[in-house]
Amino acid sequence: MRKFLDDLYTASGWLAGISMMGVLLMVLLTIFSRFFGFAAPGTDAYAGYAMAGAGFLALASTLKHGEHIRVTLILGMLKGKALKALEVTALSVATVLSGFLAFYACRLVWQSWEIEDISVGIDATPLWIPQILMAVGCVIFFIAFCDELVLELRGQRKPRSADAEGTPHE
Repeated sequence: MRKFLDDLYTASGWLAGISMMGVLLMVLLTIFSRFFGFAAPGTDAYAGYAMAGAGFLALASTLKHGEHIRVTLILGMLKGKALKALEVTALSVATVLSGFLAFYACRLVWQSWEIEDISVGIDATPLWIPQILMAVGCVIFFIAFCDELVLELRGQRKPRSADAEGTPHE
């Protein structure tokens, strides 16, 4: 199960990177279309969809690598059971909130598909298509928080890494 989860987070990170390349391609296409005088309508919308997809797909990978911003002022003062209690509480709240986020992101995709919602731009893209990236990213983020909570409860959560100078990335 551990390998599957780690591969899921890695794949999500790679998909986020591919989405960022999609943003680059749309921007380049827009630049070249203006330079060479041909029409490329909708590229700004597709760049936006790819940017949103990149942001949401990167959430889980970033969390698992300990790169999300954390306020460690209180954590640095605590030790032992108090530290564990605060970590479990924070992870529990984050798990619940990310679960709501995943649920409502999936619900949004379903509703957009059900009412055949389309973008208002010239591209007229069915909105459920780009929204899938957001929903998938949110679901994987929720899974990552569940994973972190279980690891913390079992005492298997790795301490956050420090850089070469020994300062934490938090």
